[in-house]
Amino acid sequence: MGWSIKLFTWGGTAVRMHLTFLLLIAWIAAVQWQHGGPQGAIAGVLFILVLFACVVLHEFGHIWAAARYGIRTPDVTLLPIGGVASMERMPEKPSQEIVVALAGPAVNLVIALVLIAALGLRLTLDQMSFEALQSSFLAQVAIANIILLVFNLIPAFPMDGGRVLRALLAMKLGFPRGTRVAARIGQAMAIGFAFLGFMGNPMLILIAAFIFLAASGEAGDVEMREVIRGRRITDAMITRFESLGVSATVDDAAAKLLHSTQHEFPILDGSGRLRGIVASRAIIEALRAGEGERPALEIMAADVPALRLDATLDQAVDAMRTTGARFIAITDADDSLVGYLTPENLNELIMIGTSRERARTDRPLPDP
Repeated sequence: MGWSIKLFTWGGTAVRMHLTFLLLIAWIAAVQWQHGGPQGAIAGVLFILVLFACVVLHEFGHIWAAARYGIRTPDVTLLPIGGVASMERMPEKPSQEIVVALAGPAVNLVIALVLIAALGLRLTLDQMSFEALQSSFLAQVAIANIILLVFNLIPAFPMDGGRVLRALLAMKLGFPRGTRVAARIGQAMAIGFAFLGFMGNPMLILIAAFIFLAASGEAGDVEMREVIRGRRITDAMITRFESLGVSATVDDAAAKLLHSTQHEFPILDGSGRLRGIVASRAIIEALRAGEGERPALEIMAADVPALRLDATLDQAVDAMRTTGARFIAITDADDSLVGYLTPENLNELIMIGTSRERARTDRPLPDP
């Protein structure tokens, strides 16, 4: 995730802190300074740091549970609204997703129970009252973990409770449709959080925005994966295209841009092997700088990932996400370019497939 710094690595997972997290610490320090001076500011910052240590443990609960199913987690990022673990993939079975989703809140439950036991408290109404649990720093941390436990179990996808809901729906409706239903429920709840936030709690507004956007993004990702599952890269690649030679200039590329519908042009050597791809933006920028005679080789994207004709679309998507590349070259056994893939034509395939899938799965069931 951009704008983040690496804090440490634990068990093969890098723990990162988003720079906006520093804004949260500064805000907490300023607020507590007003109420309790320097000591209040120190106590407030210390509490937030301990709380987010519990958040890290919460995320590692998910990570350790996912590792049981062979799922790696390269990194986890701390944000002002909590932690985000970037797993390589989601569990394949609904039962596995339930285990992974509940593992995080289970960690908060254990932390809370351990602290309550360490404080010598019993699970009685008088000792578990809010006033009693405000008596010490450790008691406040216990309260915070109980709040984290309850809040994360709210069925607002993609929060933990929402993932449990999605898994249960998937058992009945199938994974794609279950994800759509869970995402809609999560977005409806996010609107409710935003409404409450406008009544005086800005943090709820941030949480609502995160839930709404994350639900939409993950639902779209699931639909995409379903559409491309098992399909070859040849199903979406561009096979009819204009190319440029190694001696072509920016003016030559501009002429191709003007007389074709392409927005990118492969540069091929004499044997048909790819040297790089020139995008329309690079062409326009070079022309604005008065560099029409400049060799096109100097403005091309040279690090273009290449896959063979028998590659799958899943591999192409993973390559784009891993490298951040805008193009995927498709080559034959002689390394000659036979086509290429862009996010635009991949999205067109996904939109067509998603529309067909929704038309099929959203049909009302026949009356018994």
